[in-house]
Amino acid sequence: MSLYPLFADLRQRAVLVVGGGVVATRKVDGLLRAGAAVTVGAPTLEPALAALAADARIRHVAAAYAEEWLDEGRGGDGDGDEPAGYWLVVVATDDAALNRRIAAAARRRRLFVNVVDDARLSSFHVPAVVDRAPLQIAISSGGTAPMLARLLRERLEVLLDGALGPLAALAARFRARIHARHPEAAARRRFYSSLFGGPVADLLRRQQPALAEAVLEAALRAPDAPSAGSVVLVGAGPGDPGLLTLKALRALNEADVILHDRLVGPGVLALARRDATLIEVGKTGGARSTAQERIHALLLEHARAGRRVVRLKGGDPFVFGRGGEELEFLRANGVAYEVVPGITAALACAAYAGVPLTHRDHAQSVRFVTAHCRDSLDTLDWHALAQERQTLAVYMGVAGLETLRERLLAHGRAAATPFALVENGSRESQRVVLGTLGQLPDVANTHKVCTPALLILGEVAALAGALHWYGAPPLGGVRDVSLRRAA
Repeated sequence: MSLYPLFADLRQRAVLVVGGGVVATRKVDGLLRAGAAVTVGAPTLEPALAALAADARIRHVAAAYAEEWLDEGRGGDGDGDEPAGYWLVVVATDDAALNRRIAAAARRRRLFVNVVDDARLSSFHVPAVVDRAPLQIAISSGGTAPMLARLLRERLEVLLDGALGPLAALAARFRARIHARHPEAAARRRFYSSLFGGPVADLLRRQQPALAEAVLEAALRAPDAPSAGSVVLVGAGPGDPGLLTLKALRALNEADVILHDRLVGPGVLALARRDATLIEVGKTGGARSTAQERIHALLLEHARAGRRVVRLKGGDPFVFGRGGEELEFLRANGVAYEVVPGITAALACAAYAGVPLTHRDHAQSVRFVTAHCRDSLDTLDWHALAQERQTLAVYMGVAGLETLRERLLAHGRAAATPFALVENGSRESQRVVLGTLGQLPDVANTHKVCTPALLILGEVAALAGALHWYGAPPLGGVRDVSLRRAA
């Protein structure tokens, strides 16, 4: 992050605004709504500010700016004390040189300063705010695109109903009782989930606050239901967080514990609830890995402790992901479970590389194959895999490319068959390397292709050269394939 987001308590704290025009008026309005003790320094004030000064709602210093202002202040720390000095400075003049002087003087005094419409001179930025008091949502572009922040605020205003403010206020009033009734964090989270998404929220939307409070009181008096843990097997997709399903996102935000594979990207993990426990249980060829038995033991331990567990797997959990094994274990041990599918690597990598896995001129079928070790290669039906007019999507195949080429050529697949190797598919670091089957291991070595990478083999792979749309153009080359149907 370029900025650290925070919400400042300015009640009875001194803030200096330099400038007396329309822009200063907007800034003063927000500061007063936050309870700040505002001083406005300017030779003259526009009418709205003058009215505030006449009503003693602001203090007016009717003079040109002087650096000594920064060493003064009124108001206090909210506890009755009255220390000298301002907490914040807002600069709203149309004199660029003066703005630079004030900003430099404020920095020397370690005062946070905002120069309106000049992000470079500002040490804090005023965000666009969606106000559902006491709930607030602040949006900042770091001063780079304030109109974009305002556009997002407008969209959120439509999405967030007016009941959120009363709901937050009700939760605040009952917070101590809720914590006393549910001292264990997981049980407390479940209670809050039912509060925010259940009948109490509905009653507040219908403008029935007394009845909403009565329902909340009844819920606090109700006996505890036995807490039963559960596991959600979630497919995280190949890397792009935007490919998560809505159900996957909901599961991540409800999880107490998340057991995730090594290849689940940080962008996906960042969408999880902040206080969830993250445990990496990845398997890495040639490196230290977590045994499947250990993963089973962790799932059982946390589920039996009454926790909501998410088993987060790259791609789809039922495509070369041992998801079936884990469900068999959970079922044998009486643990409740559900499955949220994910976009498997073959579908996502092909799409992000511009490769249609099927095409009525070139491939009428597609086969998903895993080739992460020699034992798995020896079990494959090479005669069937070598047939033409089909696409092979080979998972975890980087280490076995030499053997893959030899077996396919030996069983009749043409050396000129196009391939596309998609490294880090759907991620910012995605690379696509093209070539033909006869060149496969040599091209991969030349371009130093590393895991995670997916191999797409078949006539459709050549379309990546013309249809690519994401990231850099493909490396290497392969003969063109006509996009028109054969006559």
